[in-house]
Amino acid sequence: MASVSEEQVLNALKSVSHPDTDQDIVSMGMVSGLVVKDGNVGFSLEIDPRQAQAFEPLRQEAEEAVDGIPGVLSVTAVLTAHKQASQQQAGPQQGGPQQGGPQQARTKQEVPGIKHIVAVASGKGGVGKSTVATNLALALKASGRTVGILDADIYGPSQPRMMGITGRPESPDGERLEAMENFGVKVMSMGFLVPEDTPMIWRGPMVMSALQQLMRDVNWGELDVMIVDMPPGTGDAQLSMAQDVPLAGAVIVSTPQDIALLDARKGLNMFRKVEVPVLGIVENMSYFACPHCGERTDIFGHGGAREEADRLGVDFLGEIPLHLSIRETSDGGNPIVASDPDNAHSQAFRAIGDRIWDKLSGAGAGRAMPNIVMQ
Repeated sequence: MASVSEEQVLNALKSVSHPDTDQDIVSMGMVSGLVVKDGNVGFSLEIDPRQAQAFEPLRQEAEEAVDGIPGVLSVTAVLTAHKQASQQQAGPQQGGPQQGGPQQARTKQEVPGIKHIVAVASGKGGVGKSTVATNLALALKASGRTVGILDADIYGPSQPRMMGITGRPESPDGERLEAMENFGVKVMSMGFLVPEDTPMIWRGPMVMSALQQLMRDVNWGELDVMIVDMPPGTGDAQLSMAQDVPLAGAVIVSTPQDIALLDARKGLNMFRKVEVPVLGIVENMSYFACPHCGERTDIFGHGGAREEADRLGVDFLGEIPLHLSIRETSDGGNPIVASDPDNAHSQAFRAIGDRIWDKLSGAGAGRAMPNIVMQ
């Protein structure tokens, strides 16, 4: 298979003209964030976000132009106001790392209609964070709250499958997307906008711009709680969310074994460093109970997250077992809290959700969010 170069992609995009001028989109500087890797191509088109609907045909034309290059396996083009966002982000860094300097302090902008935003995070992948996030959102909904889920894992979005939602979101006014919905919970994910088998090969600034748009350019309505299903780790996406979004708190998900707890500690310390309250730790895959004989086996150990919570001075929110029904219902798009609400595992999620809500409703009302200083 012939390799694809950036020059080939740019030459192909020169055949695409701006709808209001005779200039091509490359000469106009509209193309940014171009990434070419193993035949997969990704780039963004810089536009005024208010004109997203008008420029959708241009985005499709650009994808088709690149798709015609021999050797191209996939093309992902997005419309973004990346340059404007990047300049805003770069501004506070000017003037050097002077602690407490007025240029470094960043005021978080509230998201209209959303009372509390909670990040569900983990220091590493493979601990079942998305499963926990989904079921916690449904647990809060079952307790009478209005809830939404933002899937912030741009590279590996899982909420469309877990929440059993297909299709693309609509935009009646051409400016804001309508959140998708199932089980009475509103959901937004990059997985609704990009085919499931298309790899995301974006650089950090493109990811951060996409996250801002998924949160602020979506009609969420009035929500008591937004659950943010964070990507694993402590990279750009996590820091961007902590820096720019008024998080009411973070929930850390870990399994009991030492290596997972080590990474969970890193995630917890990251939120503390940017002054986001840590609401507590959830121990997922806490133990395995045989469905035939009922014998309990601590496959990954047990109680490590509780001990770590005590050591770090945060609350232990609860434990969730490793169980086939939790995995099957999540993979099948019918999570256990929704499909079997009386199940003991569902009740465990409900109890954790109630603890989180108690923290939010008791400590969040009327408190100004802190400014974040990145050093």
